Amino acid sequence: MKTLALQSPHSALSPEDEAALSELYRRGTPQNTLRAWERDLAYIAAWKAARFGAKLVWPEEEQVALRFVLDHSVDLTEKPGTAQDVAMDLVARGLRRTLACPAPATLDRRIASWRAFHRMRNLASPFVAPQVAAARQKSRRANAGPRVPKSPRPVTRDMLESLLASCDDSLRGLRDRAILMLGFASGGRRRSEITALYREDIGIEEFAARGLIWVRLLETKTTGKADAPRLPLKGRAARAVMGWIEAAEITSGPLFRPISTAGRVLARKLAPDAIRIILRHRLGLAGLPADHATPHGLRAGFLTQAALDGAPLAAAMQLSLHRSAIQAQKYYADVEIAENPATELLG
Repeated sequence: MKTLALQSPHSALSPEDEAALSELYRRGTPQNTLRAWERDLAYIAAWKAARFGAKLVWPEEEQVALRFVLDHSVDLTEKPGTAQDVAMDLVARGLRRTLACPAPATLDRRIASWRAFHRMRNLASPFVAPQVAAARQKSRRANAGPRVPKSPRPVTRDMLESLLASCDDSLRGLRDRAILMLGFASGGRRRSEITALYREDIGIEEFAARGLIWVRLLETKTTGKADAPRLPLKGRAARAVMGWIEAAEITSGPLFRPISTAGRVLARKLAPDAIRIILRHRLGLAGLPADHATPHGLRAGFLTQAALDGAPLAAAMQLSLHRSAIQAQKYYADVEIAENPATELLG
């Protein structure tokens, strides 16, 4: 994280204090957030260099912040000019996908990162200036669209059973079965959470007596290492995970690993994107289109199935680890409205 060093011409900190504070930020920030910050910093720096021919300064000028909002609040496809030229340069460098207007959430995330860089340096952010804040608010409203789910469909129990039926007793089949079952039954785990698991995170002390294992999540989107949750995994899901551990002879290190073309379990952990590839493969074997669902469908599917089965929202959230009841409630609302008696007024 050298790119996020806290040096600033306005800082009263000594070089030793700056280095210590930088290290504290690195150790106290989730890895996913650090990666997002680095991507956003690279984008912001490249944008300013192309737009103004200058490097980032701390604190940044309000006119630069305002121009950033304006340039990212419009579709530049049919708008020749400096903003389009800059966007084309960023596309050519792989920092931007298209000339289309970025989603409001993308703009919000980059601004949030930029503000975080200012906080690290104990500086006021230009995005709190009334004119810049107002422009950002109008941009968000002008470009708002209908919420697009992260997965076209939730992977509910019926679909999951179809995917599991495609898993044979080979090492690859045992691994994929364990991934799918753990991902669903432990509360709908994110793909990064699944691939981050180590054998040491799986507690099997109660498996022989109760058929129960415990899954420790060292770091999630809503929890950190200081409050790492332990989630129960029971029945078929627990047996699937234990079957993989025993067959692959995993005693330590990454829980889920790549398998070579020769059928050998490798020592390294899976990349987060591997979950998407595995799911697409299983969808194909189950006779479904490869884009029928995404890994987030396991998370959406768990909450949707919980609603279908009448599980209380609070109980489902204990496993899903949703921080916001409003967010989790959306899955329940999608199910409950179809069962509302008012939908049958005409019989």
